[in-house]
Amino acid sequence: MADWSAWRQFPDPMAEGYLTAPFGPGVYELRHRSTDGSIYVGESKTVAYRMTSLLPKCHGGAGTRNNSCLRAYVAEHRADIEYRTRACATDEEAKRLERWMRDTHTYVFPT
Repeated sequence: MADWSAWRQFPDPMAEGYLTAPFGPGVYELRHRSTDGSIYVGESKTVAYRMTSLLPKCHGGAGTRNNSCLRAYVAEHRADIEYRTRACATDEEAKRLERWMRDTHTYVFPT
């Protein structure tokens, strides 16, 4: 398992911003830059693709996500949101890490 990336500003795809994330399995975490408060943690088989669904389509997001409240929240606070990622060797490893993060941290969106 790799180390966590550095925290990065969440990009604005409408201003040609882009994500830097693993193209394979891993975990991603969002926080508020101004308060260091944790917002969300997630895992995916393809982290880069999954993270594109964190914004609504009208704000440049892609893909599908059942949590429209999370998407709206990220769009509203995007300028104050940072993210980091961690590549994993397998999907199972990513799922274990995500569960551990949810068990040991408090998030605005816990699921």
